[in-house]
Amino acid sequence: MALPGSLRRQPANRGLVSHCTHHHIVVFLLTFFSYSLLHASRKTFSNVKVSISSQWTPSCLNSTAPELRPYELWNSSHLFPNAEEATLFLGTLDTIFLFSYAVGLFVSGIVGDRLNLRWVLSFGMCSSALVVFFFGTLTEWLHFYSKWFYCCLWVVNGLLQSTGWPCVVAVMGNWFGKAGRGFVFGLWSACASVGNILGAFLASCVLKYGYEYAFLVTASVQFAGGVIVFCGLLTSPKEVGLPELGADEDTSVEEDANRPLMGSDDADDDDRNYSIQAADNDNQPKAIGFFQACCLPGVVLYSLAYACLKLVNYSFFFWLPFYLSNNFGWKEAEADQLSIWYDVGGIIGGTIQGLISDVLQKRAPVLAMSLLFAVGSLFGYSRSPNSKPINAVIMAITGFFIGGPSNMISSAISADLGRQDLVKGSSEALATVTGIVDGTGSIGAAVGQYLVSLIQENLGWMWVFYFFILMVRS
Repeated sequence: MALPGSLRRQPANRGLVSHCTHHHIVVFLLTFFSYSLLHASRKTFSNVKVSISSQWTPSCLNSTAPELRPYELWNSSHLFPNAEEATLFLGTLDTIFLFSYAVGLFVSGIVGDRLNLRWVLSFGMCSSALVVFFFGTLTEWLHFYSKWFYCCLWVVNGLLQSTGWPCVVAVMGNWFGKAGRGFVFGLWSACASVGNILGAFLASCVLKYGYEYAFLVTASVQFAGGVIVFCGLLTSPKEVGLPELGADEDTSVEEDANRPLMGSDDADDDDRNYSIQAADNDNQPKAIGFFQACCLPGVVLYSLAYACLKLVNYSFFFWLPFYLSNNFGWKEAEADQLSIWYDVGGIIGGTIQGLISDVLQKRAPVLAMSLLFAVGSLFGYSRSPNSKPINAVIMAITGFFIGGPSNMISSAISADLGRQDLVKGSSEALATVTGIVDGTGSIGAAVGQYLVSLIQENLGWMWVFYFFILMVRS
């Protein structure tokens, strides 16, 4: 007879400590920094928006540049008649990127479950680095400016960058089981925030030479990271002769280890005998289908919740430096450095909330409580005074309550959903489920970035924060 869920639970750190090897550490670090580099290149674009807007608007309306003659020669780069239209186009580029990124996530998850995860990840990193170089550096060096060309490059960049998250979450899911997953994935999911910090730091260091060098530096580092991943990443324990996740555990313990910590402990035991995949006599797990993955319990629900949450999180990611410069008049380099505190809060929030969810053996209550406090932090930050220390503190608190839940859903909960009983331990469901959750979230974020630019232009920043509060409460 099956034991009750409460009796089958294992200490959160027992499996983590007993099974951790140097291979686990290497996989943790490689996947961590590979996605950090992808996020660093994205952050570069948000950190140089003021410089790009100045470059794309006429000198007579741009107080940061002198008016030069002849006008046709010195103003050939001016794509827009004023800064407002340039800002709206920058928001459009964010939306284009996120829509293509969302579509790519649905596809990349399926591809990642069917091809070698290491090949897919390294290809995406290196190819995306080249696109970023073309977008921000080569076009400026050649003085070639075209709205359609920028849009096309950003579509391609979104598709290529989408290979990252499903692959790294799937690799981590292959190496780290349920024991301590909330803490491990909470700490590991700081990779996005670390990438934001790295991107802000690199951009602020070279921005004085021109925004094109910010793109050059981050693209070069990302390309080198892709080469390192191709040479050194191990996608699963079986590549080095180690037992696969849960292979050496008791069957009942393994089943509990793969069950998401999101539902009730009183789930019907009869459902455990049901699988949406056919039995595999050769013990070779097969990739789960897209619609089968959508039918897994919790996938659609958490995907929709993540769409609202990622809209807010990515709005801070894309617009925070611009908001600080535009609203308070701070220098762009100073705004870039100050925006780091939002990511610091997200790192701490994801780690602590993940650890709490391990202790409670439930993730949903932790998410609900964090989002409740997020409403208050957003309201407080919208009224932050023109003081950098106070702004940084409130910004970090906001990142704690918004970035933390966002990291948990996109990493630990996605891994839970991809390793639940109905998949019967098929690791080939991890990338597909992760792609669905993150892809749906990116669609919400894509719509949000365009709405942010429209709301800000017509109603002001205060109404943007009201919009954020509405999304968090949803």
